[in-house]
Amino acid sequence: MKTNKAKTSSIKRVLKYIKKYSFLLIISILLAVVTVGLTLYIPIVIGDAIDLIVGKGFVQLDKIGTLLLNVGIISVIIALLQWVMNTINNKITFLITRDVRNEAFDKIESLPLKYIDSHQYGDVVSRIITDVDQLADGLLMGFTQLFTGITTIVGTLIFMLTLSPIITLVVVALTPLSLLVASFISKRTYSLFKVQSEARAHQTSIIGESIGNLKVVKAFSHEDETLEEFDLSNEKLKKASIKAIFFSSLVNPTTRFVNALVYAGVALVGALVVMGNFGTAITVGALSCFLSYANQYAKPFNEISGVVTELQSSLASAARVFELIDEEPQIPDNDDALILENARGSIELCDVKFSYSPDKELIKNLTLRVEQGQRIAIVGPTGCGKTTLINLLMRFYDVNSGSISVDGTDIRNITRHSLRKNYGMVLQDTWIKSGTVRENISLGKPKATLDEVIAAAKAAHAHSFIKRLPNGYDTVISEELGGLSQGQKQLLCISRIMLSIPPMLILDEATSSIDTRTEIKIQDAFALLMAGRTSFIVAHRLSTIKEADVILVMNKGNIIEQGSHKELLEKKGFYYNLYNSQFEPGEEQNNEKN
Repeated sequence: MKTNKAKTSSIKRVLKYIKKYSFLLIISILLAVVTVGLTLYIPIVIGDAIDLIVGKGFVQLDKIGTLLLNVGIISVIIALLQWVMNTINNKITFLITRDVRNEAFDKIESLPLKYIDSHQYGDVVSRIITDVDQLADGLLMGFTQLFTGITTIVGTLIFMLTLSPIITLVVVALTPLSLLVASFISKRTYSLFKVQSEARAHQTSIIGESIGNLKVVKAFSHEDETLEEFDLSNEKLKKASIKAIFFSSLVNPTTRFVNALVYAGVALVGALVVMGNFGTAITVGALSCFLSYANQYAKPFNEISGVVTELQSSLASAARVFELIDEEPQIPDNDDALILENARGSIELCDVKFSYSPDKELIKNLTLRVEQGQRIAIVGPTGCGKTTLINLLMRFYDVNSGSISVDGTDIRNITRHSLRKNYGMVLQDTWIKSGTVRENISLGKPKATLDEVIAAAKAAHAHSFIKRLPNGYDTVISEELGGLSQGQKQLLCISRIMLSIPPMLILDEATSSIDTRTEIKIQDAFALLMAGRTSFIVAHRLSTIKEADVILVMNKGNIIEQGSHKELLEKKGFYYNLYNSQFEPGEEQNNEKN
């Protein structure tokens, strides 16, 4: 019941997309009607030609030649009209799939991060690429064969009725058998194709993960386990595909069998009619015309059954895409939300509570006040909530309770776009977009001049390695292409911040991939950058945060200590132990004096 409801819903959704292109659809249907009409006229002409072959010495070749010439002209017109119709059908199909894909991708941009964090990337990619392609295949087959097939069935019935109602009755009586067989099988294929789509998406996820992390796989000699995992997913996909294809492939031979019965019935009854056994007689030419119509009448049922099978697969794929499109978007900004411009950088967290899942508490009762221009370092063991705090400050996630304010305004009453524009952010994980070096650096300031880009790169100590690239700042790079080390990618990310310096900064392990010598230079640049700006620095190397105004020591979602580097060492508490654990035992006494 649930499956049928999902299928019906998908059909309605697809029809809404089709409705936008009603004009093109009407033209396609009209062309299908004209094409079928001309196709069905050809047997009549050929039947007339057969009737002109009366017997030996009584063949009217001149008239037959004229009729065959007419058949040739009609065939050329049919071919031309079919070409135009197929072109229009292709256009409709890819306009619809473009709209679906755009809507799905737009939804990704508006989804909360918790959706992306809780779903495999490969599954999301599969929905937008593979499933939409599967929908396109079904639509294209539907447009090219469904309309023509239905028109052919209606047209042949009309033509057959004009020739012989008795023989037509035989055809109509046997037709429901074909429809019942196709309906019986198609109802069972939808759920099978849905399982196939899900198995394909899982396999896409495994492939994406394996290729994206191939170095890690090889470094840990995990090739055999990865292959085994892939083989299991491949086996699951094989079984799902075999079941779906087996049941769907039953449609064609069974409908062909029924159609063969129709053809045999027409031949038998038609022969009796020709001999006048039913009180009326038709010519041999008319019977040959009728047999041609019976064949043409039966053919669309084979095609339509194939279309129905393909549509089951397409609708199953469409349902997965629509699931993504129907996902709850992130809470929109309030209509009267403030557009934050040139923030001073005064930040206050009041009794903040947050957890990624209701059954696992993370941050609780967190209260903090950050004055304008302060440098706040956040330290603590892995999983203590450092990155989560950054996510809350940027409003990638909203707090469960409590509030976070910037310049006295709750960030939930500030537009996300303007809030994030006031933050400069460098993460431990780099992201390089496909494009030139210049485009990557000017990501936050697209209209920056080349001189500004170069100045930012020099400030980030990236200029020297950029000059050595094949085309300098015009060198095309991407996350997938090799040629750049992780440290060089990090320097490009730092250059972005240097180009458009915002009022507030977040540096989450910003120098983690850079050598010590360059890090010292970068730290000097950051010191100038952070002067007068509210800054949050997440660091594991505690030697890099000695100059912070306030160090927040987090553990299990709470701030357990705070103060300057010197004050925290004097307390000889959690920070003291954490700091000295990064040095050799002989160095601890020296550190206590610092």
